[in-house]
Amino acid sequence: MIGKLQRVSLRTVWPHEALDFTPWLQDNLDVLNEALGLNLDNAEREQAAGSFSVDLVAEDESSRTVIIENQLERSDHDHLGKILTYLSSFDADVAIWIVQDPRPEHVNAINWLNESSSADFYLVKLEAVQIGASPPAPLFTQIVGPSIEAKQVGTTKKGLAERKVIRYRFWDQLLTTAKQNYALFAKISPSRESWISAGSGKRGIIFQYNVRQYDSLVQLKISGGTLEENKHWYDQLVLQKDDIEARFGAELDWRRLDNQRNSRIIYVLTDGGYRSEEADWPQIQAHMIDAMSRLETAFKP
Repeated sequence: MIGKLQRVSLRTVWPHEALDFTPWLQDNLDVLNEALGLNLDNAEREQAAGSFSVDLVAEDESSRTVIIENQLERSDHDHLGKILTYLSSFDADVAIWIVQDPRPEHVNAINWLNESSSADFYLVKLEAVQIGASPPAPLFTQIVGPSIEAKQVGTTKKGLAERKVIRYRFWDQLLTTAKQNYALFAKISPSRESWISAGSGKRGIIFQYNVRQYDSLVQLKISGGTLEENKHWYDQLVLQKDDIEARFGAELDWRRLDNQRNSRIIYVLTDGGYRSEEADWPQIQAHMIDAMSRLETAFKP
């Protein structure tokens, strides 16, 4: 005969979180260890963190400090804030948040913390179950936990954020220099992206700077109409290719991009990008500004 697994109210098993569940967990860390694949030991209750008290402080097999916060109800912002407070107060390396019902926004928050922090965060769902008239048993389910992949994602995101800050500074310097003698980008603000654009005076046709890690480019981009309109405008320019390149002073890279809505006419500069030494930025930017001025002169007629 096979019994049916039934869920039991947590408050039936542990009527009071601090007086019943926390002492039970302190004496039964092996149940949590098995669920999370950890080896926690030496748990102590109600350690003070300023005016707050963390439920349990333990150690893992690497002697890392682990804080455990219990919440036998739906997760809330108050307990999330407490976890971060305890983590800093005890200089802990691991945080475990045990809840009855994890909210989706807190699942996302713990995932983000695992990506963004050097600490490890666990969000664990607690249920009580029994079969027939058997004694109730705890059921821990890991909802979120740390992983090598999450840390790698976090490192990548930090790199992307750093990249945006550097690019903003690069554009700010370029625009400040360009505005002294050149009107095309005078009203354009710095960007955190890899490009900044200015209108040509014709609908859907723009002049654009692009900067990459170790090179840059200036381009005329045709993207404002339908696919058919954009290709027609591009084809009209191609008819004057020799004249345009003569005015520009160099060959351009003509990209019709038949299956894409936009078309591009590009000039690449290979003397550096935003990852170059900042001492070299003025020269790189001067070459970009000169190339953009020549590109505008070549196409304006």
